[in-house]
Amino acid sequence: MNLSLMEKIRIQYPIIQGAMSWVGTPSLAAGVSNAGGLGMIGAGHEPGEYVRKLIRETKEMTDKPFGVNVLLLSPYVDEVVNVVCEEKVSVISTGAGSPGRYMKKFKEAGIVVIPVVASVALAKRMEKDGADAIICEGMEAGGHIGKSTTMTLVPQVVDAVNIPVIAAGGIADGRGMAAGIMLGASAVQLGTRFVVATESIAHDNFKKRVIKARDIDTVVTGMITGHPVRVLRNKLTNEYLKVEKEITSDENPDFSRLEALGKGALKRAVVDGDKDTGSFMSGQSAGLVKKEQSCKEIVEELMSEYKELTSNPVVF
Repeated sequence: MNLSLMEKIRIQYPIIQGAMSWVGTPSLAAGVSNAGGLGMIGAGHEPGEYVRKLIRETKEMTDKPFGVNVLLLSPYVDEVVNVVCEEKVSVISTGAGSPGRYMKKFKEAGIVVIPVVASVALAKRMEKDGADAIICEGMEAGGHIGKSTTMTLVPQVVDAVNIPVIAAGGIADGRGMAAGIMLGASAVQLGTRFVVATESIAHDNFKKRVIKARDIDTVVTGMITGHPVRVLRNKLTNEYLKVEKEITSDENPDFSRLEALGKGALKRAVVDGDKDTGSFMSGQSAGLVKKEQSCKEIVEELMSEYKELTSNPVVF
């Protein structure tokens, strides 16, 4: 494990919680940080002052480091950047672009910057732009994904950059954690496993869907839009895929039909627990998640499994 990364972000264990919109709330972020990992708030498309409220709520729940995910395509991104700097957040992760134009501001505020990437080219660009580390996410992950698997992408990114790499996508237990570290990662990020944490505000219907999921229960939608998303199958995904197929055969495709289906779908899943029209973003690792546990129990189980595997290597 890369101790320099852990020392830099001041965490006990090399475990980072994925910053999931609507799920990455103060209660979950604080729970993970209190357990020795790095909790993350998902800022999503929220305005700056609302993000400030989330940060201050988290500070009331933990005195440990935590981070904020800054969505660079958010219409409020400038406000959010100002807020995370003013609030002296320990770490920020970024998605949907390069944080290069804000890097000087982040550095002056003493913030560790860790972009999420899905390709070697983007990883190299992030290092050039001044990133402190990189979250390398394979297509096994839930939500928005790239085209490469974690197994193939992580070692290539590790070889291509000189900053710490965090493996993400398809990791839900100590075996996945050990695999990520063996591939050269300095830490791992988990999203789906933390969706079902006791501290997660995800609707009980969402948690049950993850816990009951089989290995084949996720599907990728949005391929034709260029923004693929991995979710659990339901009536919404069936309709979405049907419309995608119809659009593909149209001479003048109407993508607004897909936008209408997806609008508000994540909130309907996380907050309302709508089994039919909610977007239950989940990674392929859902099949490994069998029960609801506290963040402390999840982190301790991960570390116990990891240590058992790495202290008892297989002899050939």
